[in-house]
Amino acid sequence: MSIFFSCETEDILPVVQLTASNTALSEAGGEVALTASLNSTATIDLTISLLISGSASISSDFLLASEQITINKGNKTASVSVAGLQDQEVEGVETILVSIANAQNALLLSNNALEISILDDDADSDEDGVLDANDNCPTEAGVAENFGCPWLGFLINEVHYDPQSGDAGDANRDGVRDANADEFIEFYNSGPALDLSNYSVSDADEVRHTFPAETIVPANGVLVLFGGGTPTGDFGGAIVQTANGFENRINMNNSGDFVTVSDPSGATILTFDIEPLSNNPNESYTRNPDLTGDFEQHAGIDAANGLLFSPGSKLDGTSF
Repeated sequence: MSIFFSCETEDILPVVQLTASNTALSEAGGEVALTASLNSTATIDLTISLLISGSASISSDFLLASEQITINKGNKTASVSVAGLQDQEVEGVETILVSIANAQNALLLSNNALEISILDDDADSDEDGVLDANDNCPTEAGVAENFGCPWLGFLINEVHYDPQSGDAGDANRDGVRDANADEFIEFYNSGPALDLSNYSVSDADEVRHTFPAETIVPANGVLVLFGGGTPTGDFGGAIVQTANGFENRINMNNSGDFVTVSDPSGATILTFDIEPLSNNPNESYTRNPDLTGDFEQHAGIDAANGLLFSPGSKLDGTSF
């Protein structure tokens, strides 16, 4: 006679561990995977609930795909993702703390919180309130309305006092080259909007132009004053006028002249001395780079690609 003994024991629960694929998360589209791992294959579906804390805020600083990780029967691991959210606030490094709140049908031997740092990619180097990512002048304090750059005021960007002979000198594009009509002055207003109504432009001797009523140049706007003719085209979207003062021409003297812009009270707001540039170049003089550089002969600048002038446009022919 034989006697057999048997006994049954409770199944040993698997041990679960939580890991992160990285301890740093960029707010600019970064992603970290949170992975729950078992030391043996799951015999049933296991749900691990996560506890989230730290200085970073869910939905505003980061997104969590789920606050639960489910390891399906027959698997040993499962993951959820944490994604950084881009903002435009200077916040420094913020942290996400992740631990296991509850693990059904699994043993948790250690529950030390994982720490993930959200790296702030926002900076404001010139401390003007405009983040470097959106600041066209990140090292020079400016204003938000001007994309982080300082207002440059009202300035002359290009002067053409000596048109080339022949068709090449037809700056106003009316089909006729004229030594006076194809002269021009290109004004730029960095902002804010400027009402030039009844402002005047004079040479050394006479008032050559008075801006008509409601001549308003917007921020980052351009106005081109030609000597005459019938300017044809859009000239980069600039406001275009022709001289309406003495002799109906600008009459910038090739041997040297002095241009003055005055407000309605006669106060000088802008001057330009042609004398240093009076070498009869058969092309315009333009700032290089546009708006901020010194005046140089237009065609000799690499970016101009041989253009003799660019009324209403940047020196390379593109719009401001």
